[in-house]
Amino acid sequence: MGPKTAKVYETIRARLASGEYAPGDKMPSERTLVDELGIGRTALRQVLARLVAEGALEVRGRSSYRVPSAVIKTPEGLEPWRIHGERDVYDNRWVKLQLWDVEPPGMERFEHHVVKLNHVAVTAVLDDQDRVLMMYRYRFVPQQWGWELPGGIVDAGEDPAETAVREVVEETGWRPKSVEHVVTYQPMVGMVDSPHEIFVGQGAEHVGDPTDLEEAGHIAWVPLTDIPNLMARGELMGSGTLVALLHIQASRSTQGATAAR
Repeated sequence: MGPKTAKVYETIRARLASGEYAPGDKMPSERTLVDELGIGRTALRQVLARLVAEGALEVRGRSSYRVPSAVIKTPEGLEPWRIHGERDVYDNRWVKLQLWDVEPPGMERFEHHVVKLNHVAVTAVLDDQDRVLMMYRYRFVPQQWGWELPGGIVDAGEDPAETAVREVVEETGWRPKSVEHVVTYQPMVGMVDSPHEIFVGQGAEHVGDPTDLEEAGHIAWVPLTDIPNLMARGELMGSGTLVALLHIQASRSTQGATAAR
């Protein structure tokens, strides 16, 4: 998301948190929000799609949004851990290992290992035949072959959406026609800091051979109907691949259930 889109996202989030948009309420129309918030319709839909993916909104029909009626309230009165300091144990361009001096509420202080990895963007590109662009690759750490979505490190100063497009092109030779951010998450939140940005792209054009030969593998358009079986067989590798594909499956299930009402 760009700065303006991110600001609109935070504005709607704040309205949801304050109760201005209450549980069960129908959201203002896209036209109303576009005029009120000074944002383009495409960018607004990106914001709304992210809020739907996070469970903050429900989509009804093609472009009607509603605040979910069943909202779990955030517990109050809880205390965070106190961080008294941190020190580096090992540091290079790929990984940083630290020891943090922490104090959980009501417990004694102790040192906790923290691993800092890079900021990453992963993209699931779909075509008009309900297929997703994937790579079949060998990963030497688990010593396993499997299917992955293209993705990689967000360079310093680079917008994650730019990373998403760049990595797809470098690793597959296909350029997405559009990408939409759906969620940011941490893969191992207890010890590892590595923000993962998940994008979904619609359509792609073939622009050449992959240029990142170390990362590229066998490239194929995989039918979405094959995804559950690949998952059951353990052939989907990496949390980013799983999160993106599960988001797509869940979104389609939700849309199907909505259309059937």
